[in-house]
Amino acid sequence: MAFEIGIMTFGELTEDPLTGAVPSPRRRVRETIEQAKVADEVGLDVFGVGEHHRGDFVGSAPSILLAAAAERTERIRLTSSVTVLGSEDPVRVWEQFATIDLLSAGRAEIIAGRGSYTESFPLFGHDLRDYAELFREKLDLLLKIREQNPVTWQGRFRAPLVDADVAPRADGETIPIWVGVGGSPASAMSTGRLGLPMALALLLGPMTFHEQTVDLYRESAAEAGHDVDALPISINAHGYVGRTSRQARDFMYPYFAKGMAENNHQRGKGLLLPRAAFEAQSSPRAGLLVGSSQEIIDKLLGYHELYGLNRAIIQMGFGGVPQKEHLEAIERLGTEVAPVVRREAASRSGRAA
Repeated sequence: MAFEIGIMTFGELTEDPLTGAVPSPRRRVRETIEQAKVADEVGLDVFGVGEHHRGDFVGSAPSILLAAAAERTERIRLTSSVTVLGSEDPVRVWEQFATIDLLSAGRAEIIAGRGSYTESFPLFGHDLRDYAELFREKLDLLLKIREQNPVTWQGRFRAPLVDADVAPRADGETIPIWVGVGGSPASAMSTGRLGLPMALALLLGPMTFHEQTVDLYRESAAEAGHDVDALPISINAHGYVGRTSRQARDFMYPYFAKGMAENNHQRGKGLLLPRAAFEAQSSPRAGLLVGSSQEIIDKLLGYHELYGLNRAIIQMGFGGVPQKEHLEAIERLGTEVAPVVRREAASRSGRAA
């Protein structure tokens, strides 16, 4: 499998730590579509929009943003990152992404996850005590909808379907469905048993953070009779591609620290990230993908060697990175990083075979 590289955003509305300015929601959604357009133009493979239901994000309806991006792009794949499936209706999810698939001539995909932020559950009338079971049941229905039409299905959390016609269908044969996994052994094992692609999320920590996750995923897939070598794995991580190593770190740090302090308040009162801790997380064996183009190349190839990854999606605008610098980083990722990583990953995979 070819190595794919992309970008993602949640559309944060964060106060700029240097100027104090806060972008309007209108400005942020327009910037999001511009990011997709530039990512497509510079040859990146994937553009993702994540889902949050709070006033400091504009990503409450990723499918609408992705539909708009479909009209401004030609080749890049368009994915949710992630769809919080436990609080969604799988029928509606399928209808929305099948429509994106038609608009984009077959470029839509879904990354379904439980969601590390839980504001959508009470918002849509779900009990958080059902958090895990909601996801399992709704993933089962989403996969059933993908596999057959009309569909007959019965579960606990929604009305049954009897010969239901769920339309439209995909533009091509199918729509890829990945499962987003944050490190839960149970999630990795269930994803492996289903034979679905796994999208790993890495906020902070060492590159090796997901070694057990990947091992459990592949062991479970093999036990269930799936071809392990045919199952894609991705890493979704924060980063920034700068002109130089120092410029990248100096530029990213105040925005990333601001985002960690203000956009993570559901995990407590926000996470204070001293500069020394940020520098440690930017080191060669740590998870953040920040540095010069060559540093990002080296780290992505390190991830490829470590996990056998087939894809990396980088969130480069976290904390309200200004659009000019964000687009410059996207261009570097597409023109300076991606071609080298694809070539080297293909070469190394060929030698391994």
